[in-house]
Amino acid sequence: MNPPRAIAIQIAFLLLPIAISLAVGAALVIAVGRDPLEVVDALWKGAFKDSRKLGGVVNFWIPLTLVSIGLVVTFRAGLWNIGVEGQMMMGALFASWGAQYILLDESLSPLLNIVLIALAALGGMFWAFIVGILKIRLGVNEIFGGVALNALVNVISIYLISGPWQPRIGGSAQGTEPFPAPALLPEFSARFPTNLFMIAVVIAAFLIVMILLNATRWGLNLKAVGANMRSALLLGVATERTSLSAFLVCGALAGIAGSYRVLFTFDNLRPLASGGIGFLGLLVVLLLSIRLLWVPLIAFAFAAILTGSTRLQIALKLDSSLAGVLQGMLVLFVILFHGVQEVFFPGTLGDDDEQLPEVASD
Repeated sequence: MNPPRAIAIQIAFLLLPIAISLAVGAALVIAVGRDPLEVVDALWKGAFKDSRKLGGVVNFWIPLTLVSIGLVVTFRAGLWNIGVEGQMMMGALFASWGAQYILLDESLSPLLNIVLIALAALGGMFWAFIVGILKIRLGVNEIFGGVALNALVNVISIYLISGPWQPRIGGSAQGTEPFPAPALLPEFSARFPTNLFMIAVVIAAFLIVMILLNATRWGLNLKAVGANMRSALLLGVATERTSLSAFLVCGALAGIAGSYRVLFTFDNLRPLASGGIGFLGLLVVLLLSIRLLWVPLIAFAFAAILTGSTRLQIALKLDSSLAGVLQGMLVLFVILFHGVQEVFFPGTLGDDDEQLPEVASD
């Protein structure tokens, strides 16, 4: 196909779903008697009105980006890691254990933070390892194994919060006592309440995974396994080990994301502390057709919309779930138009497009 025409088609299929999603969203807002421009203004002020609001966006962006980077790895290997939400929670549990029982002086707080983040990575890897073993050794589809383990870790967290880790004032399923100050990740400042070290961790994770996927044999093996596991096996790729390694990398990043929720966002362990971020990461990756390069930017857009949506209920008396409706429509239309492009304009997809794994892959 003519290169200029191919570029024009790519741009059109990028902008059309966004435009249609905004149009449908505007129609919904008009239907409930509100001005769409008021909604946009409220979302903007809720996310970017001042540095504190921006800090809130960054605090949501950090775990969402870590989870999304990990999911790109498992999707590249043809694996639907639905269990990423549970891997976040298990990372949060491991970090919470360390925060309560590893007691160090406040001067050693940076060292303790690193230890707790490492524990969280181990927790996420452990939960992802179980999903991987269930699939590789016992033939349990990773979707079913992941969903079951998501539910199990939530039950475990509620048991710990209302039992062994209950506050001294009495049993409660609301949360543990606040963790000791040395265990908590410090704020950069009161005007920009976020943690710079974890921002650095996100950047490092992005760069490392980018290099691993595009410049190593391991990345090539992941792509081969994701494209066709049987063919990869015939070519000498250790398919089981490659698949398991993808789960472990994703689990580690999800666990670190979970640690941020309990060591910074909440300062204690709460039920469902992951906040659905793992599932939102799945939407981010689906939206991008597994392109890693755009993950930080799209995750930031999602974080801004969700953070800003809290103002909808306050300023306009609209339910904040409207932001979720807008996000869902955007993902739906992007996937729909991607399929149309694949069928009618296959030559315009580009060499860097990845195929989503089959839902029932074995």
